[in-house]
Amino acid sequence: MTSSGCNTTTAEDDSSPPPAHQTSLPGEPVQVLDGEPTELALGVVGALYDQAPIVVLAGADQPDRHADAAAAAVDLGAPLLLAPPEPDPSLREELDRLQTSRVVVADSTARSWAERSEQPATPLSADATAPPGEELPATTAAEPLPEVTLLLHAETESAANDAAAATAEAAGAQVVTTDSADPRGDPAVIAALSESSASHVIALGASFGPVEQLAQRLAVAATGVELPGGGQLVFPGRLLIALYGHPGDTALGALGEQPMTEALARTAEVAAEYESLVDEPVVPTLEIITTIASASPGPEGDYSLRTPPEQLRPWIDAAAAEGMYVVLDLQPGHTDFLTQAQEYEELLTEPHVGLALDPEWRLAPDQRHMVEIGSVDAEEVNQVTEWLAELTAEHHLPQKLLILHQFTLGMITNRDAVATDYDEVAVLIHADGFGTPSEKFDTWNALQNDAPEVWWGWKNFYDEDQPTFTPAETVDVEPLPRFVSYQ
Repeated sequence: MTSSGCNTTTAEDDSSPPPAHQTSLPGEPVQVLDGEPTELALGVVGALYDQAPIVVLAGADQPDRHADAAAAAVDLGAPLLLAPPEPDPSLREELDRLQTSRVVVADSTARSWAERSEQPATPLSADATAPPGEELPATTAAEPLPEVTLLLHAETESAANDAAAATAEAAGAQVVTTDSADPRGDPAVIAALSESSASHVIALGASFGPVEQLAQRLAVAATGVELPGGGQLVFPGRLLIALYGHPGDTALGALGEQPMTEALARTAEVAAEYESLVDEPVVPTLEIITTIASASPGPEGDYSLRTPPEQLRPWIDAAAAEGMYVVLDLQPGHTDFLTQAQEYEELLTEPHVGLALDPEWRLAPDQRHMVEIGSVDAEEVNQVTEWLAELTAEHHLPQKLLILHQFTLGMITNRDAVATDYDEVAVLIHADGFGTPSEKFDTWNALQNDAPEVWWGWKNFYDEDQPTFTPAETVDVEPLPRFVSYQ
């Protein structure tokens, strides 16, 4: 060992094997540790080490010595613990559990603790030279733990992160630091987890949330599958710019005004106009009217015409190849939204496919399209959200986008009860108002009054708006529309 200034020696006349550092996998596949830095350091050591004849000890109040202490711990293959300024029996108990015979003390706080506890100690000298007569007893290294990942949040107190990272590295575990409390939001974490053999994760700090929630998020991250634009959370982190319509139908929107290849190219061109206006990825998106409101009952008798999933499959696959997102838009007539959504389950298991509900076309039994504006209650919306969340969790998919189209308050009844807290689903209200700028903003502002906690979307109409908003005008809308469609 060179960086710590400590040496290991064995007595020539002692034929017994040197004591060994011993590690083992944590008792649970996912753990979230919380507490003060001293407690977190104890927690990580307790999770990884069964025995440690040598332990590095640094004062919790001596941050200037933590880097040297961490280097010594990694060099020795020994855990790093933090000594509190005041007496604490938990540290003594942990050293007894580890059968520690010697501590390497990095500073005055650690040295004082060792003296009070009558713990044999070797100083870690500031000039990296080993003091005469202070050699460490020989030890054998522990088996490394490549199956373990230590997940650190950059905002957690540095003393805790430093000690935990040193212990994990000494034990041969992987250490990953993130700025996001949700691992799905950090492409670097997604890559690290998907490329490693880790089966156990220790997360440091309550910011990572409950264990059950984190375990599900980690399972998604471990797939390595990301959304177009990167990461596994829909928002924030991207702007979706969409063409709206139905393939092959020029009357239903811009998407259907050209064949598929040209439609994808046009979508990319429209999205490119936004790239210089925002500081995050702009993702070209297809919003495909999947079930179409019909003036006649149709084959199902519900005034809604289905598009067979196999007809949409080429569009779904082509969008994936081009790095585009897809939203399936439902106009269910007399059928409920959940029933129709389930008919497209196969397509919704694709990671780049989300769902839109258009209440304008959700009719009561005695209503007809174009005579009355339809509506949906929050209860029905929540049934769809719950099902979509369960589908997403079951397949370990990135977060799904669920769009709720709206241009009058009556289109979504009991709107304040719309569930927006499913971890697997990002809910967005899409303002569909058209006309003059003042008319569009009247709709926009009215929809935001007493709205649930959602993301927001905006629609630009090529023909009905007077005039159509430019991309620069669109991104100046507040709050920033995260989904912008063109019809």
